[in-house]
Amino acid sequence: MDCDLKQLIVESTQTVFDTMLMLPLTAGAPLAQKVYSFSDSISGMLGFAGDVQGMLTIHCPAAVALAVTAGLLGMEVDSVDDDVKDTIGELANMVLGGIKEGFAANGVAISLAIPTVLAGRSYRVSGMDDAHWTLVPFTIAEGEFLVELKLKNSR
Repeated sequence: MDCDLKQLIVESTQTVFDTMLMLPLTAGAPLAQKVYSFSDSISGMLGFAGDVQGMLTIHCPAAVALAVTAGLLGMEVDSVDDDVKDTIGELANMVLGGIKEGFAANGVAISLAIPTVLAGRSYRVSGMDDAHWTLVPFTIAEGEFLVELKLKNSR
């Protein structure tokens, strides 16, 4: 597949933040090491299958998740509740939707699953360790979050 995965992640995430959240966002350089452990965070995961299979995961510290929820819902939130969890799942869905369009422009068809969300004081996320992965950090005023895309060829 001839897609620039970092560029797809950055463009899709930037579009979601510009159009849906109205939050300024800065993308960083892709990380060289995988990140498995998270503290006081929320992770939204969304699998996909088709010409390629994989998973998009967004890892947000609680402060970032609260800011994203406030931006999307237009209301202040002060604790991680079902609205915050739903928002991070929907954020994963919107970002992967943009990536899906980028894939389609390159002749790669995928279908999306339903998002799954983890939240907790301390947890570890792993899986598809043999897949090709790209992990891009983003920064908003409330902190840094990560968008990770893992791919395996299905053909």
